Amino acid sequence: MKFHVRASRPLPPLMVVEDALLAFDPAAVVDIDPALGLRVSAAIDAAQLVALLNQIGGEVEPAEVEQQPSVCCGGCSG
Repeated sequence: MKFHVRASRPLPPLMVVEDALLAFDPAAVVDIDPALGLRVSAAIDAAQLVALLNQIGGEVEPAEVEQQPSVCCGGCSG
């Protein structure tokens, strides 16, 4: 799943977020887009992402996590 996180309060450093996500999903990708906020691509749902971010020191509300539409074409059967 892909998400944009627009937290109203500061998040932990990107490396901390990345380490936590990689422990949850070794194929996770995370970065920061100045316009969109934190961008996450991982095998995680919105509630799990909120919980993970809050466990590492974030103060993220569920409404601050926006799931993005899938861009999967189905061509790889995955």
